[in-house]
Amino acid sequence: MVGSQGEMGGSISESGIDIDRHDESSGDDAVARLLREIEGASAGPVERMDFERIRRETLEPILAREGDQFRFDDGLVKESLDELLVSLVALRAEGTHGKALIEALDSVFDVDLSPGTVYPRLHRLDERGILDVHEMVRTKEYTVADEGAVRNLATDAMYQHCAMALFFCTALEQFE
Repeated sequence: MVGSQGEMGGSISESGIDIDRHDESSGDDAVARLLREIEGASAGPVERMDFERIRRETLEPILAREGDQFRFDDGLVKESLDELLVSLVALRAEGTHGKALIEALDSVFDVDLSPGTVYPRLHRLDERGILDVHEMVRTKEYTVADEGAVRNLATDAMYQHCAMALFFCTALEQFE
């Protein structure tokens, strides 16, 4: 939902975000799509993304800009672990057992989290009714139990991280 026109004719959202600032011509199409989805201006339903696409559209441009020095901070990933786990379960059609989720976290975020960090979180998400656990022969598969709670967790985390990113971008512009 677009609120008004900015100084340069760009669309300013109701929350004050210039959603046209990041467009395909600037190479920030993933950022533009994210900002439009935050503001409800998505062209259609949110599609399920595969992890290679997530890496290609969001992480690789950052890595290229930073000379391959970028690495997610393990502490930041741990702080958002509940949100990341429920999002991974929601995005995956299969392979939602603990080991596969740990491998996905390593693949997407390049973090090495121990089972002692991940499994207690999965158990708490089950206890809270957000995820369901299905006992298999030698493993447990996790599925989304409460779609509304998953959406709320992911949305809240997205707003927090996007707000910080926009704040840092604004601060960095002072040095250009």
